[in-house]
Amino acid sequence: MTAKQRILVVDDEIDVGEFVSDAAQAMGFECTATTDAKTFLDQLTPDTTLILLDLIMPETDGVELLRMLSQQKCKAGIVLMSGVGKRVLETAEQLAQVLGLSIVGRLQKPFRLAELEEMLARNAEPATSPIVQPGAQFITHNEQLRRAVERNEFVVHYQPLIDIATGRVTGVEALARWQHPERGLIFPDYFIGRMEELGLIDELGWIVANRGMSDVEQFENGDGKALMLSVNASVYSLHDLKFPDVLVSIAEKHGVSPGDVTIEITETRLIKELARTLDILTRLRIKQVKLSIDDFGTGYAMMQQLKIIPATELKIDKSFIQEMSGNDRDRIMVQKTIEIGHELGMQVIGEGVETQEQLDILREKGCDIAQGFFFSRPLPAQEMVSWLKTYRSQLVH
Repeated sequence: MTAKQRILVVDDEIDVGEFVSDAAQAMGFECTATTDAKTFLDQLTPDTTLILLDLIMPETDGVELLRMLSQQKCKAGIVLMSGVGKRVLETAEQLAQVLGLSIVGRLQKPFRLAELEEMLARNAEPATSPIVQPGAQFITHNEQLRRAVERNEFVVHYQPLIDIATGRVTGVEALARWQHPERGLIFPDYFIGRMEELGLIDELGWIVANRGMSDVEQFENGDGKALMLSVNASVYSLHDLKFPDVLVSIAEKHGVSPGDVTIEITETRLIKELARTLDILTRLRIKQVKLSIDDFGTGYAMMQQLKIIPATELKIDKSFIQEMSGNDRDRIMVQKTIEIGHELGMQVIGEGVETQEQLDILREKGCDIAQGFFFSRPLPAQEMVSWLKTYRSQLVH
């Protein structure tokens, strides 16, 4: 560890600041501690590696400091400290994440030297730059998107869905990407919203549906059964009463059974124009198309929507999956969502699985399907064909 790594501590208890400073300096770090919020902000520099911040402070409290750090676009890792209840710490952590800050840990007071040393060793390395997806600095202009549709620049990548009990692949999710001729691969966060505004989202949706149903026949899981194809649908597309008929006609054109197609809808947006949306979703189910409520748990009206939408599948949002191993609240949310889904006769999918521990927890809680980087990132069709062959051979052995 280098002496240039800087740790900054703000805590209204002088003894706590000195305790942290002594431990940090013994480990080779440069550490400054203060009891005053103004001094803390004055001491903050771009090369600050780690901040240990107490929530309960006189005059300017820790939540106000988090807001100020967000305004300054602070990139340092932050450890929250407090003697308040664990739930308050967890809520403060969620607030900080919403503010764009990097929370790397919590220390519940009183904490032991061993806890502090472990936290410092794990998190005091220089902060790495955030991962920027290709095209992140690319400003999407309207005409570029229109030309992209005309020139067929959009491609589809596929991510496998894994049966947790057997390990077998049950389906793939089709995900849109923009293969820009100059900027390379651009991810949907940078063009979906604009395409919705321009009224181009239906065209993109049908591009993905056509490509997905054309490609899915190549994908085999080794047991002779057709893989499910999951396709995301914009809420704007679910206002077009012709949507069910067009979808089924595309499936028939490619020889795909409508029962092997799942439409994923992000539940946070379903409430808009609910009557028209329910009309379309009910007709899709009549035509045997399956329905998935995506990102479940992130919408304010999620229970009301769950009650009235004829969904066959529930996808637990990845934010709960990725935090459940160290967060009791998220683990309980995951468990109860699985129970609710099963009681309503739905399959439950855990998305965003990145570790064996997360998969083990989902298995223990009775989750049906897992999806995430632990198995595979989204891949182009030919790479997915190769991945499936390799995965099947590993599964057999």
